[in-house]
Amino acid sequence: MNDRSIMIRNVYVMMTYAFRAIRSDGNDRIAAEPFDHIHDLLAEILVRGVGAQVKRGLHRDYLHRSDEIATVRGRIDVTRTIATRSNTRGRLVCEFDEYEPDTPHNRALKSVIVLLIRHSDVAMARKDALRRLLPYLDAVTLVAPTSIRWHMLTYHRANATYRLLLGVCELIVRGLLPTQDSGTSKLTSWVSDDAMSALYERFLREYYRVHHPEVSSGAPTVDWDLDEPRSPNLQLPLMRTDVTLRNRGRTLIIDAKYYSHSMQTGTWGKATVHSTNLYQVFSYVKNEDTLRDGSVSGMLLYARTDAVEQPDLDVVIQGNRIGARTLDLNQPWQYLSAQLEDIIGWL
Repeated sequence: MNDRSIMIRNVYVMMTYAFRAIRSDGNDRIAAEPFDHIHDLLAEILVRGVGAQVKRGLHRDYLHRSDEIATVRGRIDVTRTIATRSNTRGRLVCEFDEYEPDTPHNRALKSVIVLLIRHSDVAMARKDALRRLLPYLDAVTLVAPTSIRWHMLTYHRANATYRLLLGVCELIVRGLLPTQDSGTSKLTSWVSDDAMSALYERFLREYYRVHHPEVSSGAPTVDWDLDEPRSPNLQLPLMRTDVTLRNRGRTLIIDAKYYSHSMQTGTWGKATVHSTNLYQVFSYVKNEDTLRDGSVSGMLLYARTDAVEQPDLDVVIQGNRIGARTLDLNQPWQYLSAQLEDIIGWL
């Protein structure tokens, strides 16, 4: 497997863009603030993120409870009521569901907040900010960070905003907190490709929102360009884009790929762009370009590996510009941003 190492500092810069929406005001730029330690940056992300979550409302769920109470609630546990002789005291043992914030997601948040408060490399001002969040989590059980089962945490519409917050928490607990030269440390092998792929996609979208407000940046779906009206029983799959940029009548669809191998090898040993990826982005482009005027372009943007041959494709197919290139996430930030600025030139 080819190495796809990333400067730790760039990972956190990517996070600051991905978390852009949690800033307390529009003029705040986390990425531009001075941080003596990476721990400070993570603490600041949690201060902003959890603070915003508190304003929206902490995630709650129905949790099963069994208690001795004076009134009937839920289901009466007759066996335990008799065994504890609760009825002689005018009470009943009942089992019921309580709508509470003491969920695994909030337990993970509280655990990591306390962990950062106790960390020596977090600035006192940020520790104080984290402490101010704890009263909102009073009803949440404090658990040991090592007991958190990250893979068991599920997400849905009601708690989707927790996904990135808990991604940061997982990085903290698993030890992605270098104590020496954070800029040259490499991403450790335990970070899953799925997690980094999601961060990679969101980072790209937010980067262009921040630096190019004139450009519409999002991840919409592409409608199939059907010859006949849509049938209610049509079983075509959805075409979900990773990044779609629009400006002045032109569109660039970017398919962000965080793969271990950015090229495929043919029968005769020739390295080519992944055929499935190329067909996919081409399909997106042709269905989006309903006017057939070539105003829609497509790009496969791979996270660069250390392979000898890298994707470098720029062709026009049936009137639409199609390309494939890499983004080197292991370069100093000024070079990485220069690559991103070059891509915007496709619009």
